[in-house]
Amino acid sequence: MTRNTDRRAAAASIVLVGLMGAGKTAIGRRLAARLGLPFIDSDREIERAAGCTITDLFAEHGEASFRDGERRVIARLLEGAPIVLATGGGAFMDARTRAAVRAAGAISVWLRCDLPTLLRRTAGRTHRPLLAKGDPAEILAALMQTRHPIYAESDVIVDCDDQSQERTTERVLDAIDAYEAPRQVPVALADRGYTVTIGARLLTRAGGLLAPVLPHRRVALVADATVLALHGAALRHGLREAGITLAVELSVPPGEASKSLAQYGALVNGLIDAGLDRGTALLAFGGGVVGDLAGFAAATTLRGLPFVQIPTTLLAQVDSSVGGKTGVNTPGGKNLVGAFHQPIAVLADTDVLTTLGAREMRAGYAEIVKAALIGDAAFFTWCEAHARAALGGDADKLREAIARAVAFKAAVVAYDELELRPDGGRALLNLGHSFAHALEAELGYGTILHGEAVAIGIGLAFRLSARLGLCPPDLPARIEAHLAHVGLPARIAGLDASVSAAALMHRFGRDKKMRDGRLTFVLAEGIGQACTRRDVPDDAVRAILQESGAAG
Repeated sequence: MTRNTDRRAAAASIVLVGLMGAGKTAIGRRLAARLGLPFIDSDREIERAAGCTITDLFAEHGEASFRDGERRVIARLLEGAPIVLATGGGAFMDARTRAAVRAAGAISVWLRCDLPTLLRRTAGRTHRPLLAKGDPAEILAALMQTRHPIYAESDVIVDCDDQSQERTTERVLDAIDAYEAPRQVPVALADRGYTVTIGARLLTRAGGLLAPVLPHRRVALVADATVLALHGAALRHGLREAGITLAVELSVPPGEASKSLAQYGALVNGLIDAGLDRGTALLAFGGGVVGDLAGFAAATTLRGLPFVQIPTTLLAQVDSSVGGKTGVNTPGGKNLVGAFHQPIAVLADTDVLTTLGAREMRAGYAEIVKAALIGDAAFFTWCEAHARAALGGDADKLREAIARAVAFKAAVVAYDELELRPDGGRALLNLGHSFAHALEAELGYGTILHGEAVAIGIGLAFRLSARLGLCPPDLPARIEAHLAHVGLPARIAGLDASVSAAALMHRFGRDKKMRDGRLTFVLAEGIGQACTRRDVPDDAVRAILQESGAAG
């Protein structure tokens, strides 16, 4: 049988991991032949270099010394052209070896077998130093308990019990073909930097992806109740694979109303009652409401818990999960109580977006186009060409849009984490938000989606910019046309008829960006050229509100 393999698989090294008897060497040889790559067995390479057997090396130098040499050999082998590499059963247990495999861009594949299969395959083998120490069944069972959670950090997992070598090879090839390396976007914050991982099927790999950054393998889960019902099983499975236990699982009612001091208090009490320690990471699993709420609870419980954002809405994936802003709403306004508390990781699984409605997807897109309008004119041109495809089911285009928006925000956050730069910095990310927050508060939280309010706010910001002579007069129409093209509102007209310019102006007085009685507006001198202004006349603001449809 001849197989047509794609170039992605053949362009990267394949590293096989698993316990002794998993078939790494036999399967590796077949994979190499099918992919047209050289095959190397790391144990044989070590023995050749040392001039003695693995058993002799263990006996003479001990396991710690052997593992150190093994790591260096594997790192060297992966420096060159792509290969298929079969590793020893303990190789992947070394964190530095796992890091070397990831750094080389190799695809790690765990060949997972059950105990009876391993016992049958290793029976009578005298060259296995670990099996010579006692009952093979007990030794293998103990190794499975300690090593399987680490093997779960592999990129691909293939179960291969009681199958022919040819069938297992075929299954491994299928798994490699289906594997899509997630995009990694770093948020460079000196000693507190972290990575935003974007891709498909991340929930079922969550444990393996998070294990390298967790203080220990015990976490607390705070989740949107609806999200938990839809995707909780996949996340629990992914955590369990890597031996990560849930200390407590707390659900939060869906909707903006949950971003309250009352819900915050209930959440903190639940975390404390679970007996967490300061090394227990909190996983925020849901949209922006849960991310903000759980992040604030993490910032303040036990004076600070590490936390992970697992955003499940498009808006949260591209905006609220990145940057460390956490908080809750009060009757006086949105996010008036909160803290800066950076996550240790963000997992953005694009598969979960398939359960969102079209309205929620459009609302999330508002934050994507906002990033382009603030500082990336080329990205806005891309949005004009591809936004409808990204929102209409083109997974590649959607991941591209998410990655570009996240990369932009990550750069801004790295430059101005606490929003203190006098030249705008992180404040520019608030394009449209002063208008949006005022609309949300005036209409009642949850009446209008945050992204919809942001879209209207963006339209208003460009109208105000044009009225003040900052940007070309025809630009607001282009922006509003694009928002309408993807199904987003760009004007107040059509909302509750009671929304008045006077009420919105009053709301501005409670905005967090007020300084010395003046509100700093984020405006634009052009596409990709956002700026801040404090000297904006009230009459100009009132005029564009009425122009957009607000009652006088």
